[in-house]
Amino acid sequence: MDHALYPNKNRIISAIERGKRLDERGLLKGRKIEVEDVVSKKAEGSARVRIGATEVVVGVKLDLQTPYTDSPDEGTMMVSVELTPLSSPDFEPGPPDIKAIEMARIVDRGIRESEVIDFKQLCVEKGEKVWCVFIDIYSINDDGNLLDASALAAILALRNAVIPKIEEKKVVYGELTSKKLPLRKDLPISTTVYKIGKELVLDPSIEEEKAADARLSVAITLPDNIHAMQKGGPATFTLEEIGKVVGIAFERTKEIKKDLKI
Repeated sequence: MDHALYPNKNRIISAIERGKRLDERGLLKGRKIEVEDVVSKKAEGSARVRIGATEVVVGVKLDLQTPYTDSPDEGTMMVSVELTPLSSPDFEPGPPDIKAIEMARIVDRGIRESEVIDFKQLCVEKGEKVWCVFIDIYSINDDGNLLDASALAAILALRNAVIPKIEEKKVVYGELTSKKLPLRKDLPISTTVYKIGKELVLDPSIEEEKAADARLSVAITLPDNIHAMQKGGPATFTLEEIGKVVGIAFERTKEIKKDLKI
């Protein structure tokens, strides 16, 4: 972000380069994560995630659709992000802006490339009907790092999603089967590391995020699989810094999986 647009940038960069953060965390120390499963009675799956004061809610809906011609026996998936004005004065009502579209793509890529959803099991009638998984992400409060909160909430909502009932080739919404959404055991975790000045910072506050010039998101499954990476911001990462980011992401993934038992 341009210094003129964010006058606190120099102060934050100077503090970060001295190893200081506004909330006194270490540069690679994440905030407390709180999760809540099944927060919507209307969705097939749902979850709420709080990382510090940042909060998102995700709902998963399933509907029958015609499959793509190049994958007639596989289900599909769509991810959308709504950055609600109640969560930040920077967000406005209306169609998704560039930030929301990019967030949706990053979450989508981490899920899709990890192959956590077994799309072949979502085929109802080859070439005719397959399940489409809709993942809808809503920001409730933006205090930095919406990306990781959204990705984690999406995975948790998928984990508790249940296939709805079908009658006469139509979905009976409100009536669920006992069949869970087919997921592989290794759930991907996305970690975003920000570059502020010359330092790498994990889980930034909103003030720190605005001061950052670059970020790198990494989607991982343990023990050693990297499924997706996406960079944002104008600054560059050296090869050495990319290696450090990957190492940070693996440690963060181990920590989250242990703490949340996923």
